[in-house]
Amino acid sequence: MIDAFIDTLEIIPRGLVFVGLGLVVLVIAKLARDVITPYKIDDEIIKKNNLAVAVRLSGYFMGVMLVFLGALYQPVASIAVDGLGFDREYAEDILRVFLYSLAGIAALNLVRIFMNRLILFRFDIEKEVVEGQNVGSGAAEFGMYIATGLLIAGSVAGEGGGPDTAAAFFGMGLALLILFALFYQLTTSFDMHSEIENNNTAVGIALGGNLIAIGLVTFKAVFGDFDGWNEGVAAFITFGVIGFVLLYVMRLLLDKMLLPTVSASKAISVDRNLGVAFIESAVVISSAMILFIAV
Repeated sequence: MIDAFIDTLEIIPRGLVFVGLGLVVLVIAKLARDVITPYKIDDEIIKKNNLAVAVRLSGYFMGVMLVFLGALYQPVASIAVDGLGFDREYAEDILRVFLYSLAGIAALNLVRIFMNRLILFRFDIEKEVVEGQNVGSGAAEFGMYIATGLLIAGSVAGEGGGPDTAAAFFGMGLALLILFALFYQLTTSFDMHSEIENNNTAVGIALGGNLIAIGLVTFKAVFGDFDGWNEGVAAFITFGVIGFVLLYVMRLLLDKMLLPTVSASKAISVDRNLGVAFIESAVVISSAMILFIAV
């Protein structure tokens, strides 16, 4: 028993260094956001009680931490094996995690502009979130940030690849997210752009939840050791197709089995029912999690 306690305590100091590094990364992420944002984030959240900005910022922070955890995946595995030692390899791990996290912060801020123009392109989402305090827009961006963070995390985790493979799978993943947003629009009975622009928070939550779900599927597709382009691309396409079909089927089952007395689409678009939007999000995210573990 004592030996077990000693073995556990030996790995804690090295792990705590990464905890501290994670806090540093969050602070840098907030500073970066303050620099590139034309308005004062703290004033919007504290003085103006702007929930939309707070929701979006929460997604941004979670996306940054997902990237951090993706970069941390391999060093954590080595901590469990190597124990306490603070050697050169450990210092290189810290530097690698830090640099990948900085790259992730830059990518998340750049991708936000890119994704907003390709997913919610019919209105000015920045104006909706800041001036209109549109929580639906903030919820949609929350989902975008987490989906993008999952994508980057999956791209940088594991061994066998490098910056080139991470960038390639990241680009393919972004294309998949955009295609899924178009697919979601085509398979719903309402116009998600018009609904979100008209302050329909439920539609924004549902879209955000579906983006997180496809983000989990994409994470599964790109996660792990790189064994070659043929294997990597084949797995990516396979999981992408399965993800599209699975999430669509789960939305249909929501109407037929879980909420048989109501139309989920009508409840979300017409009644603006937040409860149904959260349930839809929970169902599709849960199904994506099952796919991640089971396959």
